[in-house]
Amino acid sequence: MDTDGFQVRIIDNEKGKGLFATRLYKEGNIILEEKPLVCCQFSWNAEYGYLACDNCLKPLETAEENARRLTNKPDIILPHMECCETKKNLITECSACGIKYCSNECKNEAMEKYHKVLCLQSRNRNDDHPLLQLNETWKQMHYPPETATIMLLARMIAIIIQTSNQGDILQTFSQFCHRTVNDTHEIAHNLLGEKFIGQIDVLRRLLQKALNNDYTLNWFTPEGFRSLLALVGTNGQGIGTSAFARWAKNVNVLELPENERIHVDKFIERLYDDMEEVVGSFLNNEGSGLYVLQSTVNHSCLSNAVVEFPYSNSTLVLRAIRNIQPGDEITISYLEDCELTRSRHSRQKALKSLYLFICSCDKCQSQAGDPDETSDDDDYDDDDDDYM
Repeated sequence: MDTDGFQVRIIDNEKGKGLFATRLYKEGNIILEEKPLVCCQFSWNAEYGYLACDNCLKPLETAEENARRLTNKPDIILPHMECCETKKNLITECSACGIKYCSNECKNEAMEKYHKVLCLQSRNRNDDHPLLQLNETWKQMHYPPETATIMLLARMIAIIIQTSNQGDILQTFSQFCHRTVNDTHEIAHNLLGEKFIGQIDVLRRLLQKALNNDYTLNWFTPEGFRSLLALVGTNGQGIGTSAFARWAKNVNVLELPENERIHVDKFIERLYDDMEEVVGSFLNNEGSGLYVLQSTVNHSCLSNAVVEFPYSNSTLVLRAIRNIQPGDEITISYLEDCELTRSRHSRQKALKSLYLFICSCDKCQSQAGDPDETSDDDDYDDDDDDYM
């Protein structure tokens, strides 16, 4: 696949595809923008009251509402609310089930793609509905922090059921890597560990009960369902949006008198401190999505690009964080910044568990002689199959 400025190439059987620059990208340059094929808010994130558009994850709270909820201080007044991007007057909902969207455009897109199949009102909504049972079962099996949700699989199946071109959509989804194990290194995905075998079958049967159809029969077989879980586990890109963060960023570029600037900056800093006390690191509307181009970008512990969500919705931006020369592979880190500071052994454990590969980037090769010791601040141990 050739596009302006980059090219998708087959590398080898181990890595599969990779994204390569065909021109110079300077630090800070945008390499690409991409909307997801499908995305979905995490189940617990929605349960805890993080209000996001059901289609694009755009915040539905104002920055002030967001700050009040995250600090548990209902009397907070934010200055410069003209910097808040939430348009409450545009928020709409499905007239049948009440699911909310940031705009009519998002509602119409959801209706056309998947929501007609998933709309609970159309199936006499009640607590025993298979989709509700599926979501609740997933939540009881997988507590925060979340990196996946069973409802993304449900949305994928609904897209296939609703479309008039099932073959094309199935072919598109088949482009994503969905191996359940890495035979070369004898690695199994952490979602598919032995302790989850019973849970996986429960989820499979609930999903089949809710969305059984002739187009995805192979996805409902035991092996097909395991592959589907591995697909979203290895390819799902985390998405984060925040009304307060966008407000703070917009306030930061305002031209203010020096004394007001000092006051506002301290005020924002205090709010973030208060939020940390109440909700810790769980500040954003969070979910995951599948992106065709982003999924071809390989990992490096010394990456040259980063994934961002600057529009506070599910539109992804890939940006260069150092100069990238023509012919260079474009790489990102699959790990959080704090994880990158951990030992090679700890990084490798996380990458094997979540992405089924052993990293051989320059940083890992340079540390190949380091002892196989877990970092002191590592949250996972060798027997922790719950790491997600």
